[in-house]
Amino acid sequence: MANDTLEGNRVKAIPRQQVFHTGLIDAIEGTLADFLAAQIASLDAIDSSLGGFARTARDLVLAGGKRLRPTFAYWGWRGLAGPAADPEPLLPALGALELMHTFALVHDDLMDDSATRRGRPTAHRIFAAQHGARFGSSAAVLVGDLCLVWADQLLARTPVPPATLLEVRTRYDRMRIEAVAGQYLDVLGETDPASWSVERALLVARHKTASYTVQWPLDFGLALAGVHDAEVAAAYRAYGKAVGEAFQLRDDLLGVYGDPAVTGKPAGDDLRAGKPTTLLMLARRMATPAQLLELDGAEVGRKAQVVAETGAPARVEEMIRARVTEGLTALASAPIDPEARGVLIELATVATQRPA
Repeated sequence: MANDTLEGNRVKAIPRQQVFHTGLIDAIEGTLADFLAAQIASLDAIDSSLGGFARTARDLVLAGGKRLRPTFAYWGWRGLAGPAADPEPLLPALGALELMHTFALVHDDLMDDSATRRGRPTAHRIFAAQHGARFGSSAAVLVGDLCLVWADQLLARTPVPPATLLEVRTRYDRMRIEAVAGQYLDVLGETDPASWSVERALLVARHKTASYTVQWPLDFGLALAGVHDAEVAAAYRAYGKAVGEAFQLRDDLLGVYGDPAVTGKPAGDDLRAGKPTTLLMLARRMATPAQLLELDGAEVGRKAQVVAETGAPARVEEMIRARVTEGLTALASAPIDPEARGVLIELATVATQRPA
């Protein structure tokens, strides 16, 4: 797949393999595999059951996925570092983002009681099959915690100057705090969805997803470049916030209307749980009194139909388009490497028009 992006007055195609830098992703996977092998061996030496526990964590980390966070971080770095810079020193830091992401996914799946992720059983379901639901929940919390500790360890191995690593760590810490804050608001919203609002749902999206999917990974990459450029930082923040929110809005749509064979997750979980996503809040705002009654009491399949009948999905599509345009506008004049700009333009489409 290749989309056309404007570079000055010339149209340039950005191939998908260039966007995701296949060689870099393979190198990140190799860094993670080597690091996790050593961690597993260490725990195996204590007790074989700990080795099995760690292998489950490893399998979750290496189970695939879009690898969007290290991709955004890499191109954020490339924007200032330029095409001649060697990305190898970045590999531990980029791998750390995937370990942090696994922590977030494992805990999110537990809170949502999701059955599958990436087409495989979720962590709490894997462990529940061994020793029951309570054990499954407890072990999933520990897997998530372990991945977060591993992320810290791997990040600390990044061979950059101490001052640079401190700046990177500052972004990483802010990323984690905002993700946890957004997750708490997400859980809080489920306790009383009727009192939630579109504006608060967008606040959740901004912190739970946008900040740690696009905004902070870009700033993380900028810090790895070891250069302070206020203009680039402002452009990355504006692009990251807008495209990150659009990413979550697409996720809201996929959570209701996505094909489980493609997304790797069951459809309808958000409606089943009554999660007050932007999509559902818009549907409630736009619904007739009769439609509101069905949104409160109908079975999941019918709720999905009612949401569509309100026009909320079309409104969400408009919001996605507006945010992508806002993000690209912010990026247009940023003084960054032209290739990085072209790829970030393509990434905005890849992240927000994806089928999974």
